[in-house]
Amino acid sequence: MQVTGSTGTAGRGVEMTRLGGRWRVTRPWPARLRPFVHSYAGYWEAAGAVPYRVRLVPTGRAVLVISLGEPFAQVRRLGESGPESQVTGSLVAGLEDGPRMCDHPGGQEAIRLELTPLGAYRLFAVPMRELTNRVVGLCDVFGAEGGMLAEQLAATSNWGARFDLLDIALAARIERGPRPAPEVCHAWRLLSHAGGAIPVSRIAAEVGWSQGYLTRKFTEQVGLTPKMSARVLRFHRAVRLLSRGGASLTEVTAACGFYDQAHLNREFRALAETTPGQVAAARVAEGALAL
Repeated sequence: MQVTGSTGTAGRGVEMTRLGGRWRVTRPWPARLRPFVHSYAGYWEAAGAVPYRVRLVPTGRAVLVISLGEPFAQVRRLGESGPESQVTGSLVAGLEDGPRMCDHPGGQEAIRLELTPLGAYRLFAVPMRELTNRVVGLCDVFGAEGGMLAEQLAATSNWGARFDLLDIALAARIERGPRPAPEVCHAWRLLSHAGGAIPVSRIAAEVGWSQGYLTRKFTEQVGLTPKMSARVLRFHRAVRLLSRGGASLTEVTAACGFYDQAHLNREFRALAETTPGQVAAARVAEGALAL
């Protein structure tokens, strides 16, 4: 069910889509944000507070969640032996090379953005390696500005007005944020356009850096090494193909550059602690596997 409106809680150009007991609210983001933002949506529950659990799998993107209602109860990385991460309110997540479990008590209302790694580098204005495999509070990255932005968005009921406020804030931070090295930008383009199926040695030759120097600068500004980024991008491409349905494991294996189906299975276990069959059945959306 889809509803598009220009009044009430929607706003001009805003589309609201019913997904089970949840609404997804979208609007095209401005051209000045398109090089940095991959997806952009608001969510709110239509059927009351229903607890849920999802497993997040690596996507090659950073995530910003601005909570306007109940926050996550728990966010933890699978396989970690240390204390669980208790993030309340809005949060920032860097690039991941493994799965993360998220529990929510229900009553969610939030805005979720997926950012390109280099867009996140400019927006967060910190070395991305500091956020790798980590989830931190929004104010830990944005400072007091993050808290003020979340309060302004929560106080505004009209989704169009919310998106206007967010667009202005994002554009301002990106404009004054650090600019990644052109060589890192080119390396990321090569990797992403190839879906990870390109040797790091070829990338280094194309950008004119040694592999060691490329790895250091790339990891600082993207968050993962070029080699791990290639694995994550190849995995994510396989997830997309499986989630669309219709593609066999043989076809996915060949299209994504895995040696064979055993290699495909090993990567799914290593990066997401799941199987290609489970992903195909769950139809993963926005990196989330419902549990």
